[in-house]
Amino acid sequence: MEIRVLQYFLAVCQEESISAAAKSLHLSQPTLSTQLKELEYEIGKPLFIRGSKGNRKITLTDEGLLLKARAQEIISLVNKTSAELSMSNQYIEGNINIGTGESVFILYCGSY
Repeated sequence: MEIRVLQYFLAVCQEESISAAAKSLHLSQPTLSTQLKELEYEIGKPLFIRGSKGNRKITLTDEGLLLKARAQEIISLVNKTSAELSMSNQYIEGNINIGTGESVFILYCGSY
């Protein structure tokens, strides 16, 4: 299961239409349909209840609802991990304050 395909799946869930999702993803509708059919084949369960010719609205099966929840978690974790890793390349900036106290030794050695 590829992250890219999960993103496609979530786009279809959001748009409730393969055609509208394909347009928003800048893909052809047949390409997106093929990716979704391959995802369903990989999972072994239908994810969508496809509308009739007059009604192209897509609804999710129970398995589709479960995958939607998990896909959102996965994509969120991927984005979070990517952000955290890119932050490790940045410099940490700020002031460092060091507090010290006087002692007899410092005063004695400082007079030479």
